[in-house]
Amino acid sequence: MIRCIASLTCLLLYVDRTIGIRYSICMAEYRIEGGKTLSGEIVASGNKNAALPVLAATLLTDEPVVLNNIPDIQDVYVMVEILKALGSTVIKSGDHQYTIKTMDIAPEIPGDLAGILRGSILFAAPILARLGQVRLTPPGGDIIGKRRLDTHFVAFETLGAKCKIDENNMLSFKASSLRGDVIFLDEASVTATENAIMAATLARGTTTIRNAASEPHVQDLCHMLIDMGANISGVGSNLLVIKGVKKLHSTEFTIGSDFMEVGSYIGLTAVTGGDVVIHNVRTDDLRTFSSGYRKLGITWEEEGSIIRIPPKQLLKVQPDIGGMIPKISDGPWPGFPTDLSSIITVVATQVDGVVLIHEKMYESRMFFTDDLVSMGANIVLCDPHRAIIYGPAKLKARVLNSPDVRAGMAQVIAALCAKGESIIQNIYQIERGYENIYGKLQTLGARISRVETD
Repeated sequence: MIRCIASLTCLLLYVDRTIGIRYSICMAEYRIEGGKTLSGEIVASGNKNAALPVLAATLLTDEPVVLNNIPDIQDVYVMVEILKALGSTVIKSGDHQYTIKTMDIAPEIPGDLAGILRGSILFAAPILARLGQVRLTPPGGDIIGKRRLDTHFVAFETLGAKCKIDENNMLSFKASSLRGDVIFLDEASVTATENAIMAATLARGTTTIRNAASEPHVQDLCHMLIDMGANISGVGSNLLVIKGVKKLHSTEFTIGSDFMEVGSYIGLTAVTGGDVVIHNVRTDDLRTFSSGYRKLGITWEEEGSIIRIPPKQLLKVQPDIGGMIPKISDGPWPGFPTDLSSIITVVATQVDGVVLIHEKMYESRMFFTDDLVSMGANIVLCDPHRAIIYGPAKLKARVLNSPDVRAGMAQVIAALCAKGESIIQNIYQIERGYENIYGKLQTLGARISRVETD
């Protein structure tokens, strides 16, 4: 029931002083007056996609683990609540810092929580590794297409676990003892790779993971586990070798900045003609999408961990050699990230020229372009994966409903460019992945208000 409601309303989760999370179903929306040039300085938040697996990985030891740079977002609040329900002691020990200790673990993840969050599947590996069994409801999350779990099953079964789905659609994994083996992932799934890594750290013998995902958040998980005593080689590549150990110990670990958030602010700054400085950026992570933005005439300056998106850039599509229409196509790391496909699509509507966006991973991700067309964008959706954008377009304000976290951010960018006041509903989907987006945009001078509605 909660999963259904969350897709229609804002499921507000807020933290009290003891990190107890209380739930209330509310309707909230953003009201954005477009046409304002943004300028100022903000600090990049911690990587959402790194925070979720490292939180789950704290279950692999009974000793305390301290995590730094954890973003204050809704997905983290749900992960923390799941940890507490499983028996963990969770203390918010500082700004963006959590201290987590788990002596005893419950073998089943509460269904109402698992059903909210796609990342809940990440608890399967550490519980299986420590207890030999785990049960959970199929995970929830964004509605952007089929997000199969087959790759997770393959990884666990290769390590010796028995996996099944019962008549109530519950997932269960059991193993008297996990043993190392060669795992070939039929897709470079980030969460399946992370589950395979966590399970293999405590398995007997050596595990080789081929076609592993290698995104920065996967690397962060590996580095944290190495700090805890795991034996992992090949970090950053598609071939990981993990020698199992008997026990992991405590550590203090800091995750990197959220390059998806940084990429989003680069796009919104450029299309509003702004001048924005972003601090605490892991600039090496930006290489994956820099070529895509360059095709639209967008660049930025780097100095250490600080970047600046300069004002009044010449937003013009750069044709391929021979004057051909350029294509921006996503792919596994270090390819252009699929999570920025929605962002660069709306950015392209404000750029002079024609570009093809090819999003390969999710068959429903590009359907949000209907909202952009209703605002005046010139977009031809060729099929569920490809869209041709003709720009620049003068956008007009509309009432929009955020379907997922990235499309929701794309709607925010469109509203910042549009003439008039736009209303974006179901902002829970946006706040799941972007820390204090309302406050950061206000800092940059955006005309935005967050309104609780009846």
